[in-house]
Amino acid sequence: MSDTKTLLLITLVWVVIAYLVVPRLWALYFRRHPLLNAEARLSRTADGHPGDPTNISIAGSEQELNQAMTAAGWFPANPITLGSSVRIAADTVLHRPDDDAPVSNLFLFGRKQDLAYEQPFGDSPSQRHHVRFWRWDQLYQGRTAWFGAATFDKGVGLSHTTGQVTHHIAPDIDAERDRLVTGLQQAVAVQTVQWIVDFHTELEGRNGGGDPWHTDGRLAVVLLHSTADEGNAG
Repeated sequence: MSDTKTLLLITLVWVVIAYLVVPRLWALYFRRHPLLNAEARLSRTADGHPGDPTNISIAGSEQELNQAMTAAGWFPANPITLGSSVRIAADTVLHRPDDDAPVSNLFLFGRKQDLAYEQPFGDSPSQRHHVRFWRWDQLYQGRTAWFGAATFDKGVGLSHTTGQVTHHIAPDIDAERDRLVTGLQQAVAVQTVQWIVDFHTELEGRNGGGDPWHTDGRLAVVLLHSTADEGNAG
């Protein structure tokens, strides 16, 4: 067998194992251990792995959240499509910035993120600041509320749990939480900031890609300035 055929065969076997076999095995494992899914403070991957911890909550309409994030210099992430996936791969290899590159789906409250934003870092989408937001089914002080998980992608590599290509996050998720809060304050989008102490009782762990994270356990609760009637906001 030629070297080319051998390489193609190895690649095909890796794709089947990493993207089909291993995720299904993990999904079966987590379904048989329901207590692993009981904590709403931790997002989940599609196959049930622990994802990124939530570390910020924002109260305001979707329009107000979009305006605040844009004012703070964040870009809405593109949805995952074949085109956006090919583009981020090419931009990573060629070291080209990609302000609105897609982020992978994580799940909270039984669904994937409702909104996602990012800020580029350097000249490649392999590193970036990003945050996912899930809309809460309750109101905070009469306002729409969102739970977010803000993390920093420090590079691209293979997942330590599935072998899939993924971004790896930096372990200090508090730094990203604090950076996001400060950015919103500097954009004059914030009415108040409160902190819920001991929101997280588990102060360290690993996400779905096997990356370690640690936190002081606090949740930042940001109330945005009201710019529109919530009843008319999308």
